[in-house]
Amino acid sequence: MRILLAEDDQTIALGLVTALRKEAYAVDHVEDGAMADAALMSQAYDLLILDLSLPRLSGIEVLTRLRHRKNNTAVLILTGRDGVDDCVRGLDAGADDYLAKPFALAELFARVRALTRRGSGNTNHIVFGSLSYNQADREAHINGELLKLSARELALLELLVLRAGKMVGKEQLIDKLCSWGEEVSSNAIEVYVHRLRKKLEIGDIRITTVRGIGYSLELAPSGSNH
Repeated sequence: MRILLAEDDQTIALGLVTALRKEAYAVDHVEDGAMADAALMSQAYDLLILDLSLPRLSGIEVLTRLRHRKNNTAVLILTGRDGVDDCVRGLDAGADDYLAKPFALAELFARVRALTRRGSGNTNHIVFGSLSYNQADREAHINGELLKLSARELALLELLVLRAGKMVGKEQLIDKLCSWGEEVSSNAIEVYVHRLRKKLEIGDIRITTVRGIGYSLELAPSGSNH
């Protein structure tokens, strides 16, 4: 899942970017409204975390422009302002949820999970063959056994299981898994896929490869786990 964070407070932004990346999200950060508006026109995001008090272009204006472009990206407003008027304006302008500063990271993560689930149109619990994936907890089990996955492997599995049975292109994986400035090659994606494929071998699912196109999560043929 890819997130755009529009926050001009560098201390808050650094903390949020670090925390969200540890949760296996790809995060891009901009520090003013004009940069946020430009990023939203050039890149598809699963979620926008938007501070209302941005320089150059206010958060409300960024949100208004986004919705005028018929862009339905989920939006979580952050505000440190007193009172509820600004939050009400944000919700009326098309925001999906809001958090008032200061807030606990656990609450932010819960809001992020809820909004990204809503955007993907999926429920908390996804079952595909012997694989069970819980989007709320971001945990995967095969035959009831917890899979120990790195942040990148978890993000990759989530992308594949949300599109189980459908082809996911390499460029799409790179786009969703990587933040700005990260140099992740096609070969690196192959390494992540290989590692994840090995961990899925205990179940009845597999990652199939269409060379030059991408990958798909499929049920293994009867009698085979490979």
